Amino acid sequence: MAKRCYYETLGVDRGAEPDQLKSAFRKLAMKYHPDRNPGDEDAEMRFKEINEAYDILKDDQRRAAYDQFGHAAFDGTGGAGARGFGQEFGFGSSFADVFDDLFSDFMGGGGRRGGQRNRGSDLRYNLEISLEDAHSGKKVDIHVPSSVACEACEGTGAAEGAEPTICPTCNGHGKVRSQQGFFTVERTCPTCQGQGRIIQDPCEICAGTGRVQKDRTLSINIPEGVEEGTRIRLAGEGEAGVRGGSPGDLYVFLSVAPHEIFQRDGMDLFCRVPISFTTAALGGQMEIPTLGGGRARISVPEGTQTGKQFRLKTKGMPGLRGQGKGDLYVQTIVETPVKLTRKQKELMKEFEATSDSKNNPQTAGFFSKVKQFWEELSD
Repeated sequence: MAKRCYYETLGVDRGAEPDQLKSAFRKLAMKYHPDRNPGDEDAEMRFKEINEAYDILKDDQRRAAYDQFGHAAFDGTGGAGARGFGQEFGFGSSFADVFDDLFSDFMGGGGRRGGQRNRGSDLRYNLEISLEDAHSGKKVDIHVPSSVACEACEGTGAAEGAEPTICPTCNGHGKVRSQQGFFTVERTCPTCQGQGRIIQDPCEICAGTGRVQKDRTLSINIPEGVEEGTRIRLAGEGEAGVRGGSPGDLYVFLSVAPHEIFQRDGMDLFCRVPISFTTAALGGQMEIPTLGGGRARISVPEGTQTGKQFRLKTKGMPGLRGQGKGDLYVQTIVETPVKLTRKQKELMKEFEATSDSKNNPQTAGFFSKVKQFWEELSD
């Protein structure tokens, strides 16, 4: 029976790009994989054809030979010009590479990461700081419970004088293979859990894990200008690796506590300041604090209304990595007097009797519009 064209087998055109070949192969290999079609001989045969086609076409030289001589380039029948390709590019010469990507899908993406197997876990630490600390920066000590290397066995997991031995199940490879029909499946060794070595005489302190629990105190430098959600990475300060593996990292996530006076928006600060009725009417001075610990004096003009905003340049938050400074915006709130004495009430009534629309332009303007609105409704 004549072989099918490799391009037809993968369902692609002859001018298909490498990414198209790879995508077609992955899709078909997943569909006809023996594990998904147990006992189906047709699916197994189709799976073999798909792998053979991709093994040839993924290599530029073999693909060029196939495009010129067809299948004859690999079975020795293509004449002098095609001799030798069958031996040089025989099917299976890079068989493991054909399944690398496929393994990552079936086996959870761990195909080539064995070197990271013993690495310790990363840790997260949530730290709340004040707005003052975010403004000026601070050095903070934190206490972190985590795993550290066992001092008794120096992280090996073996008792004093003992050494880990090669795992007899996997011969030190950390993986075992099993045949499932046409396909060979590689799994983590169940005996050594992928370590390649076993501890026959474990350390009594760490029970053979090479690490113990311990509270550590670490110092963190919080730079000025940090924002809510800023993440600080401390490399190698996570959990210790198993049996001498490299440690993980510690990630410190910062949150900024609400402030009683200031609200933050990026690099700018906002502050709402109540002023008395008389100060708003007659004008005056008010003194407010700045987040850096200083003071700022603001001149309030006559007739200041609620919502009037004053801008103090460079009195806001500093930017990270020296990106300048924001501004401080002060917004006034005119406070209505309460609990007036009889004398004060009399003075207020006297003021009301002598005032006109010029003293209260916004009030006069609003009720003028209301009067016009009612007149239009009555027409």
